[in-house]
Amino acid sequence: MLSSVLLAACSPALNWREVRFDGGLKALLPCKPDHGSRQMPLAGKMVEMQMVGCEAAGAMFAVAHVELDDASEVDAAQTAWQAAMLANMQAAGSQLETYKPKGAATAPKPVRLTAQGRRADGKAVVAQGAWFSQGKHLYHAVIYADKVGADVAEPYFSGFEFQ
Repeated sequence: MLSSVLLAACSPALNWREVRFDGGLKALLPCKPDHGSRQMPLAGKMVEMQMVGCEAAGAMFAVAHVELDDASEVDAAQTAWQAAMLANMQAAGSQLETYKPKGAATAPKPVRLTAQGRRADGKAVVAQGAWFSQGKHLYHAVIYADKVGADVAEPYFSGFEFQ
């Protein structure tokens, strides 16, 4: 795995850089991110979502963050966010696995998901996403691409850390 991380780090298409978020999260993105925010419905209420994202090596990388009123809302919000992503991409199925970003809360359980679905234009897409939290801060990291290889996914998802 270390060799794939080193190879990905040296790739001219991927220029890894550190990005920091509210709530103490540090992330690595493979390109210079654009920043934005919008209101979104989540678990029965409107919340402001902050997002950074960029495109590199034929993939879209994004990290979104919401700050909820209370940490007790995180579990329902995480479940609703997962369902919304799968519905939005018309996913035919998905696989969940345990995910352990450094310093993330253990409840709700951080998860990583892989799904195949459709883009808005109808073309096939693969998504690898993760949800994790710290206190009342909930994060969603995702890669959308035609194919998501470990050479790109592993450095991205291993780069999340709370400080």
